Order: sequence, then structure tokens, then C-alpha cells
Amino acid sequence: MTNIKDIAEMCGLSVSTVSKALNGYTDISAETKHKVMKVAQSCGYLPNSMARALKTNRTHNLGVLFTDEGRSGLKQEYFAAVLDAFKTEAEAHSYDITFIGHNQNAGGRTMTYLEHCRYRNFDGVCIACVDFQQPEVLELINSSIPVITIDHVFNNHTSINSANVDGMKELVEYIYRMGHRKIAYVHGEKSAVTDQRLTSFCRMLRDFGIDVPKEYLVLSAYHDIRSTGEATRRLLALPDRPSCIVMPDDYAAFGGIKAIESAGLKIPDDISVAGYDGIPLAEMIRPHLTTLKQDTARMGQEAARRLIEQIESPMTTIAESITIKGTLLPGQTVAKMPAAV
Repeated sequence: MTNIKDIAEMCGLSVSTVSKALNGYTDISAETKHKVMKVAQSCGYLPNSMARALKTNRTHNLGVLFTDEGRSGLKQEYFAAVLDAFKTEAEAHSYDITFIGHNQNAGGRTMTYLEHCRYRNFDGVCIACVDFQQPEVLELINSSIPVITIDHVFNNHTSINSANVDGMKELVEYIYRMGHRKIAYVHGEKSAVTDQRLTSFCRMLRDFGIDVPKEYLVLSAYHDIRSTGEATRRLLALPDRPSCIVMPDDYAAFGGIKAIESAGLKIPDDISVAGYDGIPLAEMIRPHLTTLKQDTARMGQEAARRLIEQIESPMTTIAESITIKGTLLPGQTVAKMPAAV
């Protein structure tokens, strides 16, 4: 049976270097790691995970806490893309990922998130799309387990955040430059992300000298076609309806688009629409949806890298709030108005 010493001889490297490469240490170059892994795979070598855990005091397993009230789970294309990038980057560093369940039982009772993490002996945890003020989540955040959060900031913890303020600012500015002055916003439920986007939306229009009627700000639900459709119908029924509606996200925008079409209106000839997220599905509709594309690949990669840094180099890692900028996709659903400036 092939062992580490055999692999070291075949690669022309020391046993310690090969061991580090197989165990995902960050002080080994990508080229060396690739060489070692290629030889190890060709020989059918698989390290004993239990032995590795005893030696390094790490399991090389990361927990992912991902849930939401709507129970839409990984059907949310935005978070699915972030977590897919997280998984790919984690695996590149020889880490596995396991989703943290809420219905795990121990001794006839349901474990808390923290208990589940300790039961699985996770080296670290990524938290995304949860109620961040839930006591169980706060218990996990305040524990000794390395944690990284997506789109929510806690003091003394690293977070990866989409540039929601700047993203909404860029989107509204584009709509304004296209000549629109009556702009409505169907926003999601209260959260840090919603607060940032809603504040940015109102602030940008204020800076342009536009007062936003309160009836132009309508609550809906993220990733909910039906809820967004109902909110859009309320806006269309206003005596002075908006010329452009910003939807909570690209997926939910399909509900608004359907409501507009059902009212006998055409996009963008009769009314304009903009989304948020930049999911691939939005590029498949005709006309192409105007939206703000979030950099999900970089967010997921950065989350994995930063979490692994906390695990492997805790004494030299500083907690940071990292913001990832998005990109405006003009699309074809925002018409240019005659009064455009």
C-alpha cells in the first residue's frame, strides 16, 4: 500500500512537504500541492482522516449554516452560487463541507446549532441567509468556533458583504439618467441587506431632488414571485403610477413582470422594471432584465479563504468586514424617457 514516504520519493520532495500538501497547509505552493495530489491520486492514496485529525487537531470539515423563513433553501440562485463557490474553494484547500441541520437529535432531544457543530467537530462555520438575531445563531457566533458570515456584520468577526449601498446607488442613478422621475421600490423583508438597499434608494433619489411617495415603497418577500406580483399590482393601481419599478431580486421580478403583462402593459414601452442579483435566469428572459449583478463567485471564494485563515493562522488573522462590489447590467427593461438628462 502506498504511503506518504513513497509519494515523497516519487515527487522528489521531503515527507514533511508532502504531508503539508496533502493536509491543505497554506505555506505550500499551488504548483507543489497540485503535483503531490496528482501523484497521490494516481497511486490511489487516501489519507486516513481520523489519523490526520489526531495529528493536526483539525477535521478539515467546515459547517455551513443556511436556512431562511421562506424555506426556499438552495433554490435561491444568489446564495446557491455563493455557497457553490465557497465549496469549490474549500475543497481546493482539502476541506469538506457539511450543512448544519436543525433537526439533529442527541439523547432524544434536538441539538442547537452550536451543539451540532461540536458534535460534528467542525473546524469552522460559514453562516448565510439566517435570522442573525435568533438566540441559537448568536450562541454560535459567540462561541469559540471560527465563524464567518455572509451579508451580515458582527463585531470582532469577519464578514463578506455585497456592496448593497453602492449597488443600489448605481442602479437608481442609471434609472434616473434614463429619464425616470417616478421610481418605485418593491423591497424585501427587514434585514441588514434590506435596510442598506432601501436607505440607499431613498438617499439617491433625495440627492436628485425627488421626493418618494410612501405608496411607492411596497413591502414584499425576497425570492417570492406571488408576493412580488401582488405588490406590483398595488403599484399599477395607483392614480399616479410609477414609470419604473425596482424589484426585490431577479427571481421575484418574474412575479412583477407577470402582473404587468396581465394588466395588458408592455415592458419597457409602458412601464420599466429593474431587478437585483444578476442571476443567469434573468439573462434568459426577453427583453433582458436590467439588474445589478452581485459577484457571487468572489464572495464565496473570499468567505472560504478567510475562514480557513482563521482556522490555520488564528494568531495572525484580523477580523474584517469585506465588501465585494457588483456590476450594473443595463439590460433592456428600462426605457429611455423623453426627459432624460
